[in-house]
Amino acid sequence: MSCCEHINVAHEFDTAFTVDASRVTFGRGCLSEVGDRAKALGMTRVVLFSDAVVAGLAVFDTAARSLQEAGIDVVRYTDVQVEPTDESFKNAAAFASEVQPDGYVSVGGGSVIDTAKAANLYATHPADFLDYVNAPVGAGKPVPGPLRPHIACPTTSGTGSEVTGIAIFDLLSMSAKTGIASPALRPTEALVDPDSTATLPANVVACSGLDVLSHALESYTARPFTRRAASPQPSRRPMSQGANPWSDLGSCEALRLLGRYLERAVNDASDHDAREQTMWAATLAGIAFGNAGVHIPHAMAYAVAGQVRDFHPDGYPGTDPLIPHGMAVILNAPAIFTLTAHKDPIRHLDAARYLGADVRDAASGGDAGELLAKHLIQIMRNVGMPDGLAAVGYNRTDASALADGAWPQQRLLNNAPVDVDRALLTRAFEQALMYW
Repeated sequence: MSCCEHINVAHEFDTAFTVDASRVTFGRGCLSEVGDRAKALGMTRVVLFSDAVVAGLAVFDTAARSLQEAGIDVVRYTDVQVEPTDESFKNAAAFASEVQPDGYVSVGGGSVIDTAKAANLYATHPADFLDYVNAPVGAGKPVPGPLRPHIACPTTSGTGSEVTGIAIFDLLSMSAKTGIASPALRPTEALVDPDSTATLPANVVACSGLDVLSHALESYTARPFTRRAASPQPSRRPMSQGANPWSDLGSCEALRLLGRYLERAVNDASDHDAREQTMWAATLAGIAFGNAGVHIPHAMAYAVAGQVRDFHPDGYPGTDPLIPHGMAVILNAPAIFTLTAHKDPIRHLDAARYLGADVRDAASGGDAGELLAKHLIQIMRNVGMPDGLAAVGYNRTDASALADGAWPQQRLLNNAPVDVDRALLTRAFEQALMYW
């Protein structure tokens, strides 16, 4: 190959995709395995991460007891902030740097797992905080080497953080969410125990489950991996590769399960089968978007959550303003899928069908976006979501500022099936204000 030919390779589209995933153990009661799993990974001294609420639950005691019975020295860190910030990440990293464990265990929702990822990263490879943060907000520098082993034990059926290399936080100086993305952050193992969700309030199940739904929808409708420029270093192929056959499998099955079980899981805490299937959907969708990536609804959600004023949802601790991540995502989704469906109407129709919509009269695909949006809105209503962004405190005059807040999420926006500019984002925020 000549020099010129070699240079041109960087401008060609990719022809391959990479599959990465944590080792996953799924099933009722598997949380009690954490001690044996940690010992097998060579852990002798671990930081056990959680938040103040989960730390008071039986699931936390189960994990701590299992680790101690395996002969492992356990140092507890239960100051994780729900919807973490750069400051709470830094505090956790400082704690881990002082303890110097040889492993990490996280028991909690996405905030707990993401905080453990960040602590592991900065304690293992110290750097200026913004060095590893996604560009253009941070420098986006690659993680220079492997991290300590990390076993993630999710207690919500939502974020999929237990199988992704992504850690999300609020950057206080920008009033917006951003994150760190690297395969090195992906937990070594995930113990996914459906019993951990038994006591979750209905609204938490709804918000986390709708986050799962959007993971699957966005991964399935993302720009195909064959439309992404080939990386000059295949070993650094981005995690947001775009839709690919592997991620399609997990996305479609997650959508099918959610269409059948999510409303049951939200509306009846005693429906253990529904909560188990919803948690399995979360893991499937997590693996899917961990290899395909999400796009516009998530990019918009970071601005929605970051610019919150005085809204606080039922079922969540504290009284500080808070728009849960899954809620912030789903409030944008119907508006977006009406704008993206023309790029691949069949995929949008398939997604609606997997969720349980009747698509027999829409075989041509011309109204795919409207049909999918209508079905999403019905699901939102059935699980008690607010009626659009207006119901969480925003109005039409906020659309431009929200678009500015979403614009830095270029890692996500570039994964969309359509080209995105500020005008499209502003229009989408306006359309997401009210649905019914």
